[in-house]
Amino acid sequence: MAGITRFLICATLACIALVLGSVAAGPAAAAADDPCADTKLTPSSDNLDRIRAATVCLLNVERARQGLPPLRGNEHLSKAAQKYSAKMVRGRFFSHVCPDGSTLKSRVRKGTRYLNTSVRDWSLGENLAWGSRSLSTPLATVRAWMRSSGHRENILNARFRDIGVGVATGAPAKVGGPAATYTTDFGYRVKRYRSEETA
Repeated sequence: MAGITRFLICATLACIALVLGSVAAGPAAAAADDPCADTKLTPSSDNLDRIRAATVCLLNVERARQGLPPLRGNEHLSKAAQKYSAKMVRGRFFSHVCPDGSTLKSRVRKGTRYLNTSVRDWSLGENLAWGSRSLSTPLATVRAWMRSSGHRENILNARFRDIGVGVATGAPAKVGGPAATYTTDFGYRVKRYRSEETA
């Protein structure tokens, strides 16, 4: 069965949702028993691993609330997501479709081994966001996604099992203060199994 690629053509809305969602929520405050560390860190060049881990943790908290299995980090999706976040910052664009014409499907298929000839069924999804200062934290970003129906649908999609998170410092637009651009690539795949021959 051919995989279905979901593109959320609301990249601009993602940015608006990030700003409005965080304003509506008021100051970010994690509960004392928050299982995720570093959720209020402002991304910088020396803490991006912690930012990515905090983002995955927060997404899995949201899934757990709905009784869904946690997303597993995937190195291939992480590679595609990280490259794309950096490309958006360098190229000053914010969209699921790159100015060079690449899409989520082509970026994952050509740039990684996630979708190879051994995969018989698959699906992909992608969430994007960028923010500056307090809006650049993992907590603000995930809260904004959860307030946007299309982004929330990806996060709570029971079919997705794998995730790659890319975070680049800077923004696709000129802003004041520290900023970060996020890409989360979600995936599901089923591999073909060869029947073993026995003598």
